[in-house]
Amino acid sequence: MSATATTRDSRYPLFTAILLAVIVAAMNIGLWWWSNLPHGPEDWHGKIGGFALSPFQRYQDPLKKDFPSDDEIAGDLKLVARYSDRIRTYSMQVNPQIYRLAEKQGLQVMAGAEIDRRMDNNEREIEALIAQARRYPNSINRVVVGNEVLFRNDIPPEQLMAYADRVRAAVHQPVTIAEPAHIWVKYPELVRHVDFITVHLFPYWNGVDRKNAIDDALGSYQQLQRLYPDKHIVIGEIGWPSNGNRFQYADPSVSNEAIFLRQWFNVAKQLHIDYYVMEAFDQPWKEQLSGRTEAYWGMFNADRQLKFPFTGPVTEDVGWPWKALAASLLALIPMVWFARRFSRFKLMGRFFFAALIQLACGLVVWSATLPFNFYLSWIDWTMLVLLFPAQIAILAILLINGFEFTEVLWRRNWVRHAGMLRPDRPEKQPFVSIHLACYNEPPEMVIVTLDSLAELDYQNYEVLVIDNNTKNPDVWKPVQAYCEKLGRRFRFFHLEPWPGFKAGALNFGLKETAPEAEVVAVIDADYVVRPDWLATLTGHFHDPKVAVVQCPQAHRDFEHNRFRRMTAWEYDGFFRIGMHHRNERNAIIQHGTMTMVRRSALEGTGGWSEWTICEDAELGLRLMHAGYELVYVDELMGKGLTPADFKAYKSQRYRWAFGAMQILKGRWDWMTRKGPLSAGQRFHFLTGWFSWFADALHLIFTMMAIYWTAGMIGLPTLFSLPMQLFLIPVIGFFFAKAIFGIVLYRARVPCGWYDTLMASLASMGLSHAIARGILHGLTREKTAFVVTAKSRRLGESGFAAFAPVREELLMACALTLCVIGMAIGFGTRYVEGTLWMIILAAQSIPYFSAVVGAWIAHKAGDKAG
Repeated sequence: MSATATTRDSRYPLFTAILLAVIVAAMNIGLWWWSNLPHGPEDWHGKIGGFALSPFQRYQDPLKKDFPSDDEIAGDLKLVARYSDRIRTYSMQVNPQIYRLAEKQGLQVMAGAEIDRRMDNNEREIEALIAQARRYPNSINRVVVGNEVLFRNDIPPEQLMAYADRVRAAVHQPVTIAEPAHIWVKYPELVRHVDFITVHLFPYWNGVDRKNAIDDALGSYQQLQRLYPDKHIVIGEIGWPSNGNRFQYADPSVSNEAIFLRQWFNVAKQLHIDYYVMEAFDQPWKEQLSGRTEAYWGMFNADRQLKFPFTGPVTEDVGWPWKALAASLLALIPMVWFARRFSRFKLMGRFFFAALIQLACGLVVWSATLPFNFYLSWIDWTMLVLLFPAQIAILAILLINGFEFTEVLWRRNWVRHAGMLRPDRPEKQPFVSIHLACYNEPPEMVIVTLDSLAELDYQNYEVLVIDNNTKNPDVWKPVQAYCEKLGRRFRFFHLEPWPGFKAGALNFGLKETAPEAEVVAVIDADYVVRPDWLATLTGHFHDPKVAVVQCPQAHRDFEHNRFRRMTAWEYDGFFRIGMHHRNERNAIIQHGTMTMVRRSALEGTGGWSEWTICEDAELGLRLMHAGYELVYVDELMGKGLTPADFKAYKSQRYRWAFGAMQILKGRWDWMTRKGPLSAGQRFHFLTGWFSWFADALHLIFTMMAIYWTAGMIGLPTLFSLPMQLFLIPVIGFFFAKAIFGIVLYRARVPCGWYDTLMASLASMGLSHAIARGILHGLTREKTAFVVTAKSRRLGESGFAAFAPVREELLMACALTLCVIGMAIGFGTRYVEGTLWMIILAAQSIPYFSAVVGAWIAHKAGDKAG
């Protein structure tokens, strides 16, 4: 953007915001228009050849003995008579009044007897067919003995032919059998037992693209003409569904149904083809028999409304204008607010996030209206009501991640940037008390940390080493001896027994702190600090509003260990991206290492909280609530060791997630009610853990997906493929989140593509541990504080390497079996089935990542050993 444009933008921020929002809203309407462009099939004028008729109304179901009344059937026949003079039926015992009512409407009926494996019922059907054909000779002009009987393999061909011969001998009307084309090819002897051939042609079930569907139907028709030139051929069923599942290349839609049927009407008229459309009215009850698509073959919907016009262009969704307008209006005010509130962002960033808001609102409108295109049962609606909030949560997480993405990439500068300061003269240096809490840590590791503290280029400081509850004297006494060797500046305390975990030890240290100390600094026992750590940062405390100075949690000695390297870069992402994002609104997460706290603020707000295992993050929130500022300095002033193995890595993240939920529950009022915390602080502390909530939702959704997949494979009549309504947003969210993460890593973290991908693998491998931490934290009060092991456990076998990830391994195997089962049971015939397999595969990635991470940790440990 030019300097002139930037100046104009900053001078008229409200105008720019409104203009930007209007442009994005217009683009949204344009997208709806483009996706619903009218199609222009040939016009049709005249009568239709005939209709297959099932007169069940929208909420009726013959399987539940719920049948239409005479008035309802008469209404259907009257409506059909406006478009055709002929109908076709399938049973003589179900809705037998059709024949009487059809005669009143002057309709000709091709009456069908239902033949299946019930021999007694077959007899009743044939007797009724003969009786009705004799009773209504003027309206019943053809009779059909059986519908796709041989296709279903219900009875032998000889039995069916005997039925046909019996009916032919008893009635004057021509008699036929209705079967798909390949059955007539397979059983040529059928032709000798019928007066004419009735064939069913369904290009959709052949998986043919709609553009080639007419040719496919004509090809089958003409093949039968060549085989049986002396027999008249009637197409008993032909059509295209308006909704349901995609089958190979065949896509069900209103426009495809309209185009196919209008083209067919014209072709059939030109070639003098005798046909019946499948079917007159949508039949929702059929969905439970053969899947979702079976409900949508009608030319009229279940409410008896014509789905498409016979002349002029066809629009897929005639309601798109008001949906597009609703989505634009829903997004307009949030877009204007964001573009105005964050006018400091570059124009491209504001445009991107406004588009993201519009996309979210469009998906909300789409998700809320799409179900009305389907015939859903109360069970379906119940599931929708339960899942719709989950979709809203997904969109909320997407917007939260998108906000971070936008601010990090398209800020003009950081508003709250803090760096290293010129060191104070010794007489002006605040006295710092450095607290090092340790439990059962290897003494050689702690001694390295103490050496680095001894080399600090700072005059006024002390070091308190607080060892709490280490049982083995061989572990803590060498540290005690080394502190004595380093002199009076280093004081050692061994506490046993001592409550409160790390917070309890730090509270003890606070009581032992030198009276002249103004600042308390905390580091972990494995950190090596830079000599200028205190000298270049304590100057920030000259501002009385500052309570905390926090540096990144960085790592060392990882370059030649593949596991430690991938985890080190995974940690680095948050401190390079998330901490800067939060720091803009004074809402950083305080960490328990490389942090300095104003002593008076720490003591004045109650010290370290022992009721949560994340006492550091809780303290930061408490200090913000007290009105203090927290300063983040993105300088690597100290480096520690990464977790030694995957078990320690998982355990640490589980503890963080559990502690986060303790804080969320304990400080809920602070975060949800207006008070000392700013809106930005409340936003970050409420939404900052949404990505972890997404991990918990992922676990729940995965368990449901495994259950549902098992149901679809084992009980397909009870469990159907999920609608695209649920699948597309989930897949979109997964890819959007992955893209956001990788792009931000490449922009902010100083590592190559290999390390970026390995850090991503490490991060995804923690998903299950985070999910368990979130769910346990929400449902339990306390958990054990497990210290993160920084030295390798010896003697692990290859199998033992997978012990920490046995749950993840089980989930990965279960999801793999689900994908295999879906591939065998459904293949790629349905787009929903393919999307479901993609989702199952995507869901398995975090679990496979954990397994791979555990193996990498094991192999890296072997090499180190």
